Amino acid sequence: MKMTEANKIRRLLAKGKTAQEIAAQLKTKVNRVYTVKWLDAKKQKSSKIIKAVQETKAAMDALEKPRRKRRITRKQLLKELKPGLNALFGLEYKKYEAPTPDIVNHPPHYKSGGVETIDFIEAKDLNYRLGNVVKYVARAGKKATDPVQDLEKAAWYLQREINARKNA
Repeated sequence: MKMTEANKIRRLLAKGKTAQEIAAQLKTKVNRVYTVKWLDAKKQKSSKIIKAVQETKAAMDALEKPRRKRRITRKQLLKELKPGLNALFGLEYKKYEAPTPDIVNHPPHYKSGGVETIDFIEAKDLNYRLGNVVKYVARAGKKATDPVQDLEKAAWYLQREINARKNA
């Protein structure tokens, strides 16, 4: 039994050879090797879709069977269709979990209003004292600290900036 060129290419690909090595060994064009790889990938993808459709159809057929006047709930229907739909769409149903906030790099009390406080401070090229004024005003009431204390700290930094400018 004679092995086709495509099968020889597949065998060499399975051994981990590169397209250039295979083309040189079989005295063929590199494009031929890439074509075989592409066709195999396409075939594998279409076979997954066919399998998913078959699983979904099998689930639908199972639902069509007469069942002693019992109604099927939405939950039961989804349970029966889940394997086929997952395979068809590449989905896996997962319970939603809220992302945990990044307290170090992007604390939530500095992200309110859609703009992170540090981005605003850097965009306005504020110095240390004015940056702290903005920081404490922005986080007042949004962190587990006393909002009045945050505003007092902002006022303290603002007063230091005023004094520094008066004395300059």
